[in-house]
Amino acid sequence: MVMFQDEARFGRINDVRRCWAPKPMRPICQAMLTHEYTYAYAAVDVATGKMDSLILPQVNTSCMQLFLDEVAGRHTQQSIIMIMDGAGWHSSSTLKVPANMRLLSLPPYAPELNPVEHVWDELREKHFHNRVFDSIGALEDHLEAALRAFENDPKRLRSIVSWPWIKDVLMV
Repeated sequence: MVMFQDEARFGRINDVRRCWAPKPMRPICQAMLTHEYTYAYAAVDVATGKMDSLILPQVNTSCMQLFLDEVAGRHTQQSIIMIMDGAGWHSSSTLKVPANMRLLSLPPYAPELNPVEHVWDELREKHFHNRVFDSIGALEDHLEAALRAFENDPKRLRSIVSWPWIKDVLMV
C-alpha cells in the first residue's frame, strides 16, 4: 500500500471568498480574527482512495508518532510505504516508525508533488469558506464531519489523488 501523507492547519481565522448575490444586494460575510488553530493529519492510499485522518492539537514529533501508530494499527496486515514532505517532525530521531511502515520523503520545497495538498484545497473550498466558528471545539466538530465525509467517499478521493504520474510509477 502506498500512501501520501500531509498535515494542514485549520483555525478560527476564516477565509472570506466571493459569493453570488442578485444586484443590487451585497452579501454579508462574517470575518473571524481569532487565532486559534487545530491540525488535521491525513494519509491517502492513491490506488484505492482510502484515507486515514486524525485531528491533533499540534504538528510535532509526538503527534506524528500518534498518527503513524494509528495508521499502522488500522492496516496491520499490509506493508505501507508512507510518502511525505521533509518537515522536521517527519525525520526526528525520536520518531519510531511502525514495523509495517516505511517512510519515503519527497524532495524539499516541492509541495506540488504531494496530492494530499489538493485534498486540503478541496476540503477548505467545500466545507470551510465563509464560515465562522463559535469555538475551537465547534471548528473541530465541523472538521471531523468533513474528514469523515471524505473518508467515506474513496471514489472522490481517488479522483483527487490518483495523478497520472503516480499511477504510472505504481502501475496502478
